Amino acid sequence: MTDSIMSKAATMEIPINSNGDTGTLPEDDSLEQDLQQVMVSGPNLNETSIVSGGYGGAAEGIIPTSSIKDLRMKARRSSVPSSSSFLCHKASESNEYKGSNMHHSSSSSSMMAEEATRGVAVEKLETVKKWGLNTYKCTKQMISERFGRGSRTVDLELEAQIEVLRDTKRKYENVLRLARALTNHFYNMVQTQHALGDTFADLSQKSPELRDEFGYNAETQKLLCKNGETLLGAINFFVSSINTLVNKTMEDTLMTIKMYENARLEFDAYRSDLEELSLGPRDAVAMARIDAAQQQYQVQKDKYERLRSDVIIKLKFLEENKVKVMHKQLLLFHNAISAYFAGNQEQLEQTLKQFNIKLRPPGADKPSWLEEQ
Repeated sequence: MTDSIMSKAATMEIPINSNGDTGTLPEDDSLEQDLQQVMVSGPNLNETSIVSGGYGGAAEGIIPTSSIKDLRMKARRSSVPSSSSFLCHKASESNEYKGSNMHHSSSSSSMMAEEATRGVAVEKLETVKKWGLNTYKCTKQMISERFGRGSRTVDLELEAQIEVLRDTKRKYENVLRLARALTNHFYNMVQTQHALGDTFADLSQKSPELRDEFGYNAETQKLLCKNGETLLGAINFFVSSINTLVNKTMEDTLMTIKMYENARLEFDAYRSDLEELSLGPRDAVAMARIDAAQQQYQVQKDKYERLRSDVIIKLKFLEENKVKVMHKQLLLFHNAISAYFAGNQEQLEQTLKQFNIKLRPPGADKPSWLEEQ
Protein backbone atom coordinates (compact mmCIF):
# COMPACT_ATOMS: atom_id res chain seq x y z
CA MET A 1 0.00 0.00 0.00
CA THR A 2 2.79 2.34 0.85
CA ASP A 3 4.46 1.68 -2.47
CA SER A 4 1.27 2.47 -4.36
CA ILE A 5 0.83 5.74 -2.49
CA MET A 6 4.47 6.79 -3.07
CA SER A 7 4.15 5.96 -6.75
CA LYS A 8 1.00 7.97 -6.95
CA ALA A 9 2.58 10.97 -5.20
CA ALA A 10 5.60 10.77 -7.44
CA THR A 11 3.51 10.80 -10.60
CA MET A 12 1.38 13.70 -9.62
CA GLU A 13 1.71 16.79 -11.73
CA ILE A 14 1.88 20.28 -10.24
CA PRO A 15 0.28 22.78 -12.62
CA ILE A 16 2.23 26.02 -13.13
CA ASN A 17 0.55 29.10 -14.59
CA SER A 18 1.99 31.56 -16.98
CA ASN A 19 3.47 33.69 -14.15
CA GLY A 20 5.49 30.80 -12.72
CA ASP A 21 3.17 30.31 -9.68
CA THR A 22 1.83 27.00 -8.75
CA GLY A 23 -1.81 26.57 -9.29
CA THR A 24 -4.27 25.18 -6.83
CA LEU A 25 -4.51 21.49 -6.82
CA PRO A 26 -7.88 19.83 -6.82
CA GLU A 27 -8.67 18.30 -3.54
CA ASP A 28 -8.23 14.58 -3.58
CA ASP A 29 -9.84 12.98 -0.57
CA SER A 30 -8.51 9.55 -1.31
CA LEU A 31 -4.90 10.80 -1.42
CA GLU A 32 -5.27 12.61 1.93
CA GLN A 33 -6.69 9.50 3.53
CA ASP A 34 -3.89 7.38 2.20
CA LEU A 35 -1.29 9.81 3.61
CA GLN A 36 -2.90 9.81 7.02
CA GLN A 37 -2.88 6.03 7.01
CA VAL A 38 0.81 6.04 6.15
CA MET A 39 1.60 8.47 8.97
CA VAL A 40 -0.23 6.29 11.44
CA SER A 41 0.88 2.85 10.43
CA GLY A 42 4.03 3.66 8.47
CA PRO A 43 7.52 2.49 9.45
CA ASN A 44 9.71 4.29 11.99
CA LEU A 45 12.03 6.84 10.36
CA ASN A 46 14.89 5.66 12.47
CA GLU A 47 14.46 2.21 10.99
CA THR A 48 13.94 3.20 7.41
CA SER A 49 16.41 2.33 4.72
CA ILE A 50 17.57 4.07 1.62
CA VAL A 51 17.38 2.16 -1.57
CA SER A 52 20.20 2.83 -3.91
CA GLY A 53 18.34 1.61 -6.96
CA GLY A 54 15.33 3.15 -8.76
CA TYR A 55 11.74 2.48 -7.95
CA GLY A 56 10.72 -1.03 -8.45
CA GLY A 57 14.38 -2.15 -8.64
CA ALA A 58 16.08 -4.87 -6.68
CA ALA A 59 16.65 -4.22 -2.96
CA GLU A 60 20.41 -4.76 -3.16
CA GLY A 61 22.06 -1.50 -1.93
CA ILE A 62 19.98 -0.96 1.18
CA ILE A 63 21.81 1.21 3.77
CA PRO A 64 20.24 1.66 7.23
CA THR A 65 19.63 5.26 8.28
CA SER A 66 21.21 4.64 11.68
CA SER A 67 24.46 3.70 9.91
CA ILE A 68 24.37 7.01 8.05
CA LYS A 69 23.97 8.89 11.34
CA ASP A 70 26.88 6.98 12.83
CA LEU A 71 29.02 7.85 9.84
CA ARG A 72 28.06 11.49 10.11
CA MET A 73 28.98 11.57 13.83
CA LYS A 74 32.36 9.93 13.10
CA ALA A 75 33.01 12.43 10.34
CA ARG A 76 32.21 15.30 12.68
CA ARG A 77 34.51 13.87 15.38
CA SER A 78 37.29 13.36 12.91
CA SER A 79 36.85 16.88 11.48
CA VAL A 80 37.10 18.53 14.97
CA PRO A 81 40.70 18.21 16.29
CA SER A 82 41.22 17.01 19.83
CA SER A 83 42.88 19.17 22.47
CA SER A 84 45.94 16.92 22.62
CA SER A 85 46.44 16.97 18.88
CA PHE A 86 45.95 20.74 18.91
CA LEU A 87 48.60 21.16 21.62
CA CYS A 88 50.98 18.86 19.77
CA HIS A 89 50.46 20.86 16.62
CA LYS A 90 51.18 24.12 18.45
CA ALA A 91 54.22 22.59 20.12
CA SER A 92 55.57 21.43 16.78
CA GLU A 93 55.03 24.91 15.35
CA SER A 94 56.85 26.51 18.33
CA ASN A 95 59.69 23.99 17.99
CA GLU A 96 60.01 24.81 14.32
CA TYR A 97 60.11 28.53 15.18
CA LYS A 98 62.70 27.98 17.88
CA GLY A 99 64.73 25.77 15.57
CA SER A 100 64.74 28.47 12.92
CA ASN A 101 65.81 31.06 15.50
CA MET A 102 68.55 28.76 16.83
CA HIS A 103 69.77 28.11 13.30
CA HIS A 104 69.85 31.83 12.62
CA SER A 105 71.70 32.60 15.89
CA SER A 106 74.19 29.76 15.33
CA SER A 107 74.91 30.98 11.83
CA SER A 108 75.44 34.55 13.07
CA SER A 109 77.67 33.36 15.93
CA SER A 110 79.71 31.25 13.53
CA MET A 111 80.14 34.27 11.26
CA MET A 112 81.28 36.38 14.22
CA ALA A 113 83.72 33.64 15.30
CA GLU A 114 85.14 33.46 11.78
CA GLU A 115 85.58 37.25 11.70
CA ALA A 116 87.32 37.20 15.10
CA THR A 117 89.60 34.37 13.97
CA ARG A 118 90.40 36.22 10.78
CA GLY A 119 91.20 39.37 12.77
CA VAL A 120 93.52 37.47 15.11
CA ALA A 121 95.27 35.84 12.16
CA VAL A 122 95.80 39.21 10.46
CA GLU A 123 97.13 40.68 13.70
CA LYS A 124 99.55 37.79 14.17
CA LEU A 125 100.68 38.10 10.58
CA GLU A 126 101.41 41.80 11.07
CA THR A 127 103.31 41.05 14.29
CA VAL A 128 105.43 38.39 12.57
CA LYS A 129 106.07 40.76 9.69
CA LYS A 130 107.27 43.55 11.99
CA TRP A 131 109.39 41.10 14.00
CA GLY A 132 111.02 39.75 10.85
CA LEU A 133 111.81 43.23 9.53
CA ASN A 134 113.23 44.33 12.89
CA THR A 135 115.32 41.15 13.20
CA TYR A 136 116.72 41.64 9.70
CA LYS A 137 117.76 45.22 10.41
CA CYS A 138 119.34 44.35 13.77
CA THR A 139 121.22 41.38 12.32
CA LYS A 140 122.51 43.54 9.50
CA GLN A 141 123.68 46.20 11.98
CA MET A 142 125.38 43.63 14.24
CA ILE A 143 127.28 42.06 11.33
CA SER A 144 128.33 45.50 10.11
CA GLU A 145 129.70 46.38 13.57
CA ARG A 146 131.62 43.12 13.86
CA PHE A 147 133.30 43.58 10.49
CA GLY A 148 134.01 47.25 11.16
CA ARG A 149 131.80 48.61 8.39
CA GLY A 150 129.04 50.08 10.56
CA SER A 151 129.01 52.78 13.21
CA ARG A 152 127.65 52.29 16.74
CA THR A 153 126.54 54.60 19.52
CA VAL A 154 129.08 54.56 22.37
CA ASP A 155 128.73 55.87 25.94
CA LEU A 156 132.24 55.40 27.34
CA GLU A 157 131.43 56.25 30.95
CA LEU A 158 128.37 54.02 31.12
CA GLU A 159 130.06 51.10 29.39
CA ALA A 160 132.99 51.35 31.83
CA GLN A 161 130.57 51.08 34.75
CA ILE A 162 128.87 48.10 33.14
CA GLU A 163 132.20 46.33 32.67
CA VAL A 164 133.12 46.98 36.33
CA LEU A 165 129.80 45.49 37.42
CA ARG A 166 130.34 42.34 35.37
CA ASP A 167 133.84 41.90 36.77
CA THR A 168 132.55 42.46 40.32
CA LYS A 169 129.84 39.87 39.80
CA ARG A 170 132.39 37.29 38.66
CA LYS A 171 134.52 37.91 41.75
CA TYR A 172 131.57 37.80 44.12
CA GLU A 173 130.46 34.53 42.54
CA ASN A 174 133.90 33.13 43.38
CA VAL A 175 133.55 34.32 46.99
CA LEU A 176 130.13 32.68 47.15
CA ARG A 177 131.49 29.39 45.81
CA LEU A 178 134.33 29.33 48.36
CA ALA A 179 132.01 30.28 51.24
CA ARG A 180 129.71 27.40 50.35
CA ALA A 181 132.68 25.02 50.22
CA LEU A 182 133.79 26.25 53.67
CA THR A 183 130.27 25.70 54.99
CA ASN A 184 130.17 22.13 53.69
CA HIS A 185 133.60 21.24 55.11
CA PHE A 186 132.87 22.85 58.45
CA TYR A 187 129.51 21.09 58.66
CA ASN A 188 131.23 17.74 58.11
CA MET A 189 133.77 18.62 60.82
CA VAL A 190 131.00 19.49 63.30
CA GLN A 191 129.22 16.22 62.56
CA THR A 192 132.50 14.36 63.11
CA GLN A 193 133.05 16.14 66.43
CA HIS A 194 129.53 15.28 67.51
CA ALA A 195 130.06 11.60 66.69
CA LEU A 196 133.45 11.63 68.42
CA GLY A 197 131.99 13.17 71.57
CA ASP A 198 129.28 10.49 71.70
CA THR A 199 131.92 7.78 71.32
CA PHE A 200 134.05 9.23 74.13
CA ALA A 201 131.03 9.44 76.42
CA ASP A 202 130.14 5.79 75.71
CA LEU A 203 133.70 4.65 76.41
CA SER A 204 133.71 6.65 79.62
CA GLN A 205 130.85 4.50 80.87
CA LYS A 206 132.42 1.23 79.78
CA SER A 207 136.05 1.87 80.86
CA PRO A 208 136.21 2.62 84.60
CA GLU A 209 139.96 3.00 84.57
CA LEU A 210 139.77 5.73 81.85
CA ARG A 211 136.48 7.29 82.84
CA ASP A 212 137.91 10.72 83.66
CA GLU A 213 140.03 10.99 80.53
CA PHE A 214 137.20 9.93 78.21
CA GLY A 215 134.86 12.25 80.05
CA TYR A 216 137.11 15.29 79.56
CA ASN A 217 137.42 14.66 75.86
CA ALA A 218 133.71 14.04 75.49
CA GLU A 219 132.89 17.39 77.11
CA THR A 220 135.47 19.17 74.93
CA GLN A 221 134.07 17.73 71.72
CA LYS A 222 130.51 18.62 72.74
CA LEU A 223 131.58 22.20 73.44
CA LEU A 224 133.38 22.44 70.11
CA CYS A 225 130.33 20.98 68.39
CA LYS A 226 128.08 23.58 70.00
CA ASN A 227 130.38 26.45 69.03
CA GLY A 228 130.71 24.97 65.54
CA GLU A 229 126.92 24.99 65.11
CA THR A 230 126.88 28.64 66.18
CA LEU A 231 129.58 29.48 63.66
CA LEU A 232 127.69 27.54 60.97
CA GLY A 233 124.67 29.77 61.60
CA ALA A 234 126.80 32.87 61.03
CA ILE A 235 128.41 31.46 57.87
CA ASN A 236 125.03 30.39 56.45
CA PHE A 237 123.72 33.91 56.99
CA PHE A 238 126.78 35.28 55.21
CA VAL A 239 126.30 32.89 52.26
CA SER A 240 122.59 33.70 51.99
CA SER A 241 123.23 37.45 51.89
CA ILE A 242 125.97 37.12 49.26
CA ASN A 243 123.73 34.86 47.17
CA THR A 244 120.93 37.45 47.25
CA LEU A 245 123.30 40.22 46.26
CA VAL A 246 124.86 38.29 43.38
CA ASN A 247 121.99 36.27 41.95
CA LYS A 248 119.13 38.69 42.48
CA THR A 249 120.25 42.30 42.85
CA MET A 250 123.17 42.21 40.42
CA GLU A 251 121.31 39.90 38.04
CA ASP A 252 118.35 42.28 37.90
CA THR A 253 120.65 45.14 36.99
CA LEU A 254 122.37 43.04 34.33
CA MET A 255 118.98 42.16 32.81
CA THR A 256 118.23 45.86 32.48
CA ILE A 257 121.67 46.35 30.92
CA LYS A 258 120.90 43.60 28.40
CA MET A 259 117.65 45.34 27.44
CA TYR A 260 119.60 48.59 27.10
CA GLU A 261 122.14 46.97 24.78
CA ASN A 262 119.36 45.52 22.60
CA ALA A 263 117.72 48.94 22.44
CA ARG A 264 121.07 50.45 21.46
CA LEU A 265 121.43 47.93 18.63
CA GLU A 266 117.90 48.64 17.35
CA PHE A 267 118.50 52.38 17.60
CA ASP A 268 121.69 52.13 15.52
CA ALA A 269 119.96 49.85 13.00
CA TYR A 270 117.11 52.32 12.37
CA ARG A 271 119.57 55.22 12.41
CA SER A 272 121.65 53.57 9.69
CA ASP A 273 118.47 52.82 7.70
CA LEU A 274 117.42 56.47 7.92
CA GLU A 275 120.87 57.65 6.83
CA GLU A 276 120.80 55.35 3.79
CA LEU A 277 117.35 56.59 2.76
CA SER A 278 118.42 60.21 3.21
CA LEU A 279 121.27 59.71 0.71
CA GLY A 280 118.89 58.32 -1.93
CA PRO A 281 116.46 60.04 -4.33
CA ARG A 282 113.84 62.52 -3.13
CA ASP A 283 110.74 61.51 -5.05
CA ALA A 284 107.29 61.09 -3.51
CA VAL A 285 107.72 57.39 -2.71
CA ALA A 286 111.17 57.95 -1.21
CA MET A 287 109.92 60.86 0.91
CA ALA A 288 107.13 58.68 2.29
CA ARG A 289 109.66 55.99 3.22
CA ILE A 290 111.91 58.62 4.81
CA ASP A 291 109.03 59.91 6.92
CA ALA A 292 108.18 56.38 8.12
CA ALA A 293 111.86 55.70 8.89
CA GLN A 294 112.06 59.00 10.78
CA GLN A 295 109.13 57.98 12.96
CA GLN A 296 110.65 54.57 13.68
CA TYR A 297 113.97 56.20 14.45
CA GLN A 298 112.34 58.54 16.96
CA VAL A 299 110.55 55.65 18.67
CA GLN A 300 113.79 53.68 19.00
CA LYS A 301 115.64 56.76 20.21
CA ASP A 302 113.12 57.35 23.00
CA LYS A 303 113.34 53.71 24.01
CA TYR A 304 117.13 53.80 24.04
CA GLU A 305 117.29 56.95 26.15
CA ARG A 306 114.71 55.63 28.62
CA LEU A 307 116.61 52.36 29.16
CA ARG A 308 119.90 54.24 29.40
CA SER A 309 118.45 56.33 32.21
CA ASP A 310 117.18 53.19 33.96
CA VAL A 311 120.63 51.57 33.79
CA ILE A 312 122.33 54.63 35.27
CA ILE A 313 119.88 54.74 38.18
CA LYS A 314 120.14 51.01 38.88
CA LEU A 315 123.92 51.08 38.81
CA LYS A 316 123.91 53.88 41.35
CA PHE A 317 121.55 52.11 43.74
CA LEU A 318 123.35 48.81 43.26
CA GLU A 319 126.66 50.32 44.30
CA GLU A 320 125.13 51.83 47.43
CA ASN A 321 123.39 48.58 48.34
CA LYS A 322 126.49 46.53 47.69
CA VAL A 323 128.64 48.65 50.04
CA LYS A 324 126.02 48.53 52.78
CA VAL A 325 125.44 44.77 52.55
CA MET A 326 129.10 43.81 52.26
CA HIS A 327 130.12 46.05 55.17
CA LYS A 328 127.69 44.22 57.44
CA GLN A 329 128.46 40.73 56.15
CA LEU A 330 132.24 41.09 56.24
CA LEU A 331 132.08 42.37 59.83
CA LEU A 332 129.91 39.43 60.79
CA PHE A 333 132.20 36.91 59.12
CA HIS A 334 135.32 38.36 60.79
CA ASN A 335 133.87 38.52 64.30
CA ALA A 336 132.36 35.05 64.14
CA ILE A 337 135.52 33.35 62.84
CA SER A 338 137.74 35.18 65.35
CA ALA A 339 135.52 34.31 68.31
CA TYR A 340 135.26 30.66 67.32
CA PHE A 341 138.95 30.00 66.88
CA ALA A 342 139.75 32.05 70.00
CA GLY A 343 137.44 29.78 71.96
CA ASN A 344 135.37 32.74 73.12
CA GLN A 345 131.90 31.28 73.25
CA GLU A 346 130.39 34.38 74.83
CA GLN A 347 131.71 36.67 72.10
CA LEU A 348 130.50 34.28 69.41
CA GLU A 349 126.98 34.29 70.80
CA GLN A 350 127.11 38.07 71.18
CA THR A 351 128.06 38.38 67.50
CA LEU A 352 124.96 36.47 66.43
CA LYS A 353 122.76 38.63 68.65
CA GLN A 354 124.36 41.76 67.19
CA PHE A 355 123.32 40.77 63.65
CA ASN A 356 119.93 39.33 64.70
CA ILE A 357 120.77 35.77 63.69
CA LYS A 358 118.62 33.06 65.21
CA LEU A 359 119.91 29.50 65.20
CA ARG A 360 117.62 26.67 64.27
CA PRO A 361 117.23 24.00 66.90
CA PRO A 362 118.36 20.46 66.00
CA GLY A 363 115.80 18.77 63.77
CA ALA A 364 114.26 22.05 62.61
CA ASP A 365 115.11 21.26 58.99
CA LYS A 366 112.75 18.30 59.09
CA PRO A 367 109.16 19.30 58.27
CA SER A 368 106.46 18.66 60.84
CA TRP A 369 103.86 15.93 60.37
CA LEU A 370 101.26 18.62 59.53
CA GLU A 371 103.43 20.02 56.73
CA GLU A 372 103.96 16.53 55.34
CA GLN A 373 100.21 16.01 54.94
